[in-house]
Amino acid sequence: MKPEPPSPATGSDADAANSNSRHSNVALLGLAEAVAPVEVTSQSFDERLSDTLKSLNLPRGLLQRVAGVSAKRNWERPTDYIEGAASAGRQALAESGIPAEKIGLLINASVSREALEPSVAVAVHDSIGLGPAAMNFDITNACLGFVNGITVAASMIDAGQIDYALIVAGEDMSRVQEATVARLNRDGITREEYLNEFATLTLGSGAAAAVLGRADLHPEGHRIHGGVSRAATWNHALCVGDYEGMFTDTQGLLSNGMRLISDAWHEAHENDWDWKDMDHYIPHQVSNVHVDALTNAIDIDESRIAKTYPELGNVGPASLPITLARTAPKMKPGDRVLCLGVGSGLNTAMVEITW
Repeated sequence: MKPEPPSPATGSDADAANSNSRHSNVALLGLAEAVAPVEVTSQSFDERLSDTLKSLNLPRGLLQRVAGVSAKRNWERPTDYIEGAASAGRQALAESGIPAEKIGLLINASVSREALEPSVAVAVHDSIGLGPAAMNFDITNACLGFVNGITVAASMIDAGQIDYALIVAGEDMSRVQEATVARLNRDGITREEYLNEFATLTLGSGAAAAVLGRADLHPEGHRIHGGVSRAATWNHALCVGDYEGMFTDTQGLLSNGMRLISDAWHEAHENDWDWKDMDHYIPHQVSNVHVDALTNAIDIDESRIAKTYPELGNVGPASLPITLARTAPKMKPGDRVLCLGVGSGLNTAMVEITW
């Protein structure tokens, strides 16, 4: 049974919600990617799953043809994502020109972690060498964590609590890949079971980081204006994952996710955001199917959508900032950029930046 939404808030309840954020004095100052060094081709998964594909009468090349993913990347060791996040953080600091001792906040937005506690942020904080006065914590919200981190850090800068923030995300998907391949090769697997875990094979590894700071101190920075968020948490069971695997109602996730994005898009325009003709759209990266659904849901020009999933797959919350970092060299001063994502749960958020 598909989840049913609750009745929407109206009147004073809707007006009291915090779905809109507007920032007055925040700029993006530095942005960097740390590339996971090991390429894993989609063809290699076909080879490892050849017996299962044959028994289920499924063709090879589904990842390439359906998802548009030809390769992913992994770290040399599964735990290298932590140093990957720290490396991206150091690169972003160097690009911004902000010394590590001026960072007042570190947010780690990854879903990857080794234990329930401590946070991943403490290991990244220590590796970079941030000062003892730099607050640090994790924001874990599926693939939406990095965008949420931008909003939280920007709000703290606007409030005068900090002058500079560093947001990082490092992801390792090799362990869930291996567990999934083993399960898909088991005796007696059905087509339905195989297809329910198909999306897991699009996952890849990588890391990214961004430095935010006060715009009045850095007129050269890229202004972060704010955006909208929206929740549809009655869909929280549609995609559930850990290192043992990711189990997805693919159609339910796609249709409900696009409905959520459409609702947020229309809410944004009702609140005086105008995103119909942006120069660049930087979405969370999933697949060809996701991009097609996105252009249908909110009627945007696909040629303006930046794509990294063909060579990287879905790198979780690091996907969006990696894509932003790779697209940044093509951007011109004054370009309008919309970052948008949807995360399992379901939640969505959109943030506008002027380059």
